[in-house]
Amino acid sequence: MKAIVVGAGIAGASAAFHLVEFGAEVSVIDNNATGRATLAGAGIICPWLSHNRDRHYQELSFAAFRYYPGLLARLAAAGQSNIEYDLVGGLAVGESRQQLDPVVRRLENHLTNGVKEVGEVRVLDQGGPKRLFPYLDSRLAGVYLSGAARLSGESVRTALLDAACASGVELLSGEAVLEQSGKTVTGIRIDGELIAADVVVLAAGAWSVNLCRPLRLELALEAQRGQILHLKVPDANTGKYPVIVPVLNDYYLLAFRDSRIVIGATRETGSGFDARVTAGGVAEVLRECLEIAPGLSTATLAEIRVGLRPMSNDGLPLLGRPRGVDRLVIATGMGRYGLTVGPYVGRLAAQIAVGQTPEIDVGAFTPER
Repeated sequence: MKAIVVGAGIAGASAAFHLVEFGAEVSVIDNNATGRATLAGAGIICPWLSHNRDRHYQELSFAAFRYYPGLLARLAAAGQSNIEYDLVGGLAVGESRQQLDPVVRRLENHLTNGVKEVGEVRVLDQGGPKRLFPYLDSRLAGVYLSGAARLSGESVRTALLDAACASGVELLSGEAVLEQSGKTVTGIRIDGELIAADVVVLAAGAWSVNLCRPLRLELALEAQRGQILHLKVPDANTGKYPVIVPVLNDYYLLAFRDSRIVIGATRETGSGFDARVTAGGVAEVLRECLEIAPGLSTATLAEIRVGLRPMSNDGLPLLGRPRGVDRLVIATGMGRYGLTVGPYVGRLAAQIAVGQTPEIDVGAFTPER
């Protein structure tokens, strides 16, 4: 079987990795567009406190979390061990313990239902969160859970692509156009050259909308700009700080091993494909994050990243074969949770592409809903 994957973000890279494992001959095409979400994403992996409480999404995200350790072990066995993925725990913070009671109840409910990956849950009085993440306001209380992780999305994507290419996957750069005969996708054209395929996996993020229009297939998907700031705190040992998960608002903090703290993010619906850094966006992120972490006010603003999230209308991914279009599998629409579910969505897309039954029910994610 010849398969083409359009898009080399974390979902597309995973689809290629799994397709070659399933015995397919694979080519990956990416346009290297500015604003790719995988390269900008922060990397908090904590699905049990997601804003999206849809039961289908929860099943997907919990399965995706459980899938990560085995995937990373397989990548390491393939020589791809330079991946930054660490179980550092997570913190939800608030002004009082009472404000955090819904968080405690939610986590306890998950544990009661057998979601052991949540790990240990502890309620922290005012001042407790600051002892774990020194830049936080000392007046904050918190809820700690040991199961949360942080990762570098770029490192996971690179490892998946490198492992896939080492197994014979062809990586091409350029603008892809879907080639069709009637209602059947027969391959892609890149710079005018036809590459035929038995199946095409479309994992081009927000750009998938434009690629589908010649098929008269309208995806309920749009680009949403996110601006994310990277701060440096010289000489600080930040590698074991827990992630600060967004529970009371939409803003998060997480630290990496290199004295770097990431804060974010804006959620600019209606931005289209405008990947600019804006003064208002930077001010918004700084204002909201420094309110809970005033100790970062003297940190160095080292980098600003912008990602264009592929946001579906209902917050669920678009995954599967669209009705009325043959030999096409769509895998996009993961929004703010792309780094959490992307590798697993790529696996599911590969299963669908080769004719396997996906290991979880993906009926709720049908692309043309």
